[in-house]
This record gives sequence, structure tokens and C-alpha cells, in this order.
Amino acid sequence: MVRAMTRPLSGIAALGFQAGDRSWRAEFSETLALAWPIALTQLGQIAMMTSDLALIGRLGEAAVAAAALAHLVLFGTFVLGMGLVSAVAPLAAQAFGARDPRMVRRALRVGLWAALLLGFPLTWLQLQGEAILLAAGQTPEAARLAHTYLSGLAWSLVPSWWFIALRGFMGAVNRPEPALWITLIAIPANAVVAYVLIYGTFGLPRLELLGAGVATTTINVLMCVAGFWICYTRPPFRKYHVLGRFWRPDWPLLGKLVVIGAPISGTFVLEYGLFGGAALLMGWISTTALAAHQIALQTASILFMVPFGIGMAATVRVGHAVGRGDAAATRRAGLAAIVLGAAFMTAMTLVVVSTRDLIPVLVLGSDPSTADTAALVAQLLLLGATFFIADGIQTVAAGALRGLNDTRVPLLLAATSFWVIGFVASYGLAFPAGMGAPGVWIGFSLGLATYAILLVWRFHALTGRHYLPAVPSAG
Repeated sequence: MVRAMTRPLSGIAALGFQAGDRSWRAEFSETLALAWPIALTQLGQIAMMTSDLALIGRLGEAAVAAAALAHLVLFGTFVLGMGLVSAVAPLAAQAFGARDPRMVRRALRVGLWAALLLGFPLTWLQLQGEAILLAAGQTPEAARLAHTYLSGLAWSLVPSWWFIALRGFMGAVNRPEPALWITLIAIPANAVVAYVLIYGTFGLPRLELLGAGVATTTINVLMCVAGFWICYTRPPFRKYHVLGRFWRPDWPLLGKLVVIGAPISGTFVLEYGLFGGAALLMGWISTTALAAHQIALQTASILFMVPFGIGMAATVRVGHAVGRGDAAATRRAGLAAIVLGAAFMTAMTLVVVSTRDLIPVLVLGSDPSTADTAALVAQLLLLGATFFIADGIQTVAAGALRGLNDTRVPLLLAATSFWVIGFVASYGLAFPAGMGAPGVWIGFSLGLATYAILLVWRFHALTGRHYLPAVPSAG
């Protein structure tokens, strides 16, 4: 299966790729320089979520369960806006490549407006979390606790999306590091604020789950403010005057952002839905299966952040080349990023497979009562070898295609790969075939591998015929 995924990469040879080729070496170097701050920023976001869960965990199992339910409601809405503001990066990168600073600013501006317009209804929707969870069959107590958490957490949507848009702008102009600095400062600040508000220190009331939600919103607002301050006052960002004419409507470009970003949102929903569906299937099998799945999937999530950063770098590098009208550089940027993502995930997969018996011990300890769960975690991590590599390749290839403004066809490919193949195979192998939890992982591994192959083929095919999208101009 891994060999199958690498076949589309043979297109590199058609470009005359050799290890000593200066243009390829420069592409690898510049992609890595752009990707590592983005990847570390993503890991920082996971670190903040992990610290929140650790603090909530001290409130008891009911609080942890309520937090899990609240995050289901949150992420169901979050990914919709995340896709839209993710379109800022390719639009701004293309404008940067075309040396059109006004269009760079406009791309960011319409992203901020899209987040604001979508934020009003989706924030209100989150505040109806209790009713939503009750309708979904959750217990009144769990729904009430989740609603308490969401009452503080719901307000984080717009500032979170704005920070993603600002990050996309920073990356598009080849300066992603400030977003990393902000995140590194936010990690300990988040832990302190969450602790103070959850447990009520320094004379403040003990707010428990509400405090956890308020802390997350507070930190997201401060991160957003810091991002705006840097973009507005510090070089090289200030020359773009990011808030210039902010109140001026820009409906044509907003429409283009929606055309590019809405399919990205749809793809995120389909992908997160697949993993949510896999968790549902695991819950039908047993509590042990669900616990093992969550531990193994958390390992995959941590690994995923690096290729995700490479994928965002691919969007920028491809977008720059598109803006310059350089078809050869467009192809080289995408293929170089895909090779980097595949190489990293292959190396990390070997590490995970060789330490698969140690990873569950780090989470569960050596308690004999968790031996069955630990054994299943190790089995799933071994089965995940193909899944890890495919997941890394698909996110980089998707990022490269976004640099070409190609998002609608990937959405259709995602629907086919994740649900027609992935979910159907997971259910069929887990239940009719009687394979249980391993069958679920084999099934969605097949879906992800299919998606990775199709995306690499799509990028190879488009750039092979020197396809370049039209780049909007500020006129």
C-alpha cells in the first residue's frame, strides 16, 4: 500500500530531480524553514488543550465526560470557520508571489470578515449546547455540565478563527515565527489562567468547568490581540496596513474566499466525521476498544502536526509560485513538500512501531487492570503504520492543491475516500467480518490511503499540464 502511494511521485523524475539539484535543494530548505514554526505552533495548540484536560480531570470523571461532549459541539462548528479562514493563506500567498501588497491585505481582510459573519450564528448555536446534547440522547446531568463549559468556551470561536487568518497572512509573507512566539507564551499563560479560574485562587470564585471555558476564551482573545499588534506595528507586516479600509465591503473577493474555503470546511467536516464515526464504532465494541482507540489516535494526532505544518507551508510555496506565474516552481514546491511529509511520517512510524508497547504504559501506567487496553493500543499502533504515512501524505497534498485554489474536487474525493471506502470498510471489517477494533483501524486506514493516492495523483496531473489558476488582482 505504501508503494502504491509513492507511484504518483515518479513525476519528480520527469522534472529531472536529483539530490544535488540546486533548485530542489533550495525548495526543500525553504519549505522546511516555513514549516517548522507552523508545526510547532500546532503542537503548542495541542499542549494547551492537554493542560486544560489535565486540570479538568481533577474535577472528576463527570467533568471529563462533559468536556468531551462540549468539544464535540465546539469542533462541529469550529471546523466550518476554520476552512473559510484557511483560504486566506493561498489567496495572500498568490498575491505575495505576484507582488501585489494590496491584494495581500484584502485577502486577510475578507478572511476576518468571513470569521465575524459566520461567528455570530455559530456562537449562538454553541450556546444551545444543552438542548443539542439532550436531543442527541445524552443524560440531563452530562448535558448541563457540558453547557456550563460551553457558556465560557463558545466565545472563543471568532478570536480563534482570526488568529488562524493572521497566521495564514504571516506565513504567506514568509514570516510565520511570530505566531509561534505568541503560542509559546500562551501555553503557560493558559495553564495559569485556567488553574486560577477553575479552582478559584487569588480570591476569585471557584468556577470549575465555566472557568475552564472562560480561560480558553481569554487566552484566545489575547493571542488574537497580540497577532493584530504584531501585524499592525512590526516589520515586515506593518507595510501591508492590515486594518486599512477594514470597513469597506469587498464582496467579490469574499465570494472567492467562500468558493475556495467552503470546500475546505466540507473536507474537514468529512475527515473529523470519519474519526468521530470510528470512535462510535469502537464504543459499540467495548469500553476497552474505545479507550485504546483514543490513546492510539492521540499518538497519531501528535505526529500529524508536523505534516500539517508542511502542508500549510506547501500552500504558501505553491501559492507564491502561482502568483509569479512559474509552472515549474509550482510543481516543484508541491512535490518537494509531499516528499518531506512522507519521509517524516515514515521515520516517525518506525519509531512508533518499535515503541508500541511503551506508549500505552506512559498513558495507563503498569496497572494489571489495564493490560488488555495496553495490548490493544500496541496492536492498533502496529496496524496504524500505513495509516500514519497516508495521513501525512494526504494533508501535505491537500495543502499543495489549496495553493492552486483546487478545493472542490478534493472535497468530492474526501467524501468517496472517507465514507464510501473508509467508514464502510471499518464497519464491515469490525462487525460482519468479526475483526472488532483492528477492523475499524484497517478500514479507515484504507480510506486515508485512498485519499492520499488520489490527492497526489490530482496534483501530479494538474501540474503536469502546467495548470495555473487565475490570480485576483487589486487592480
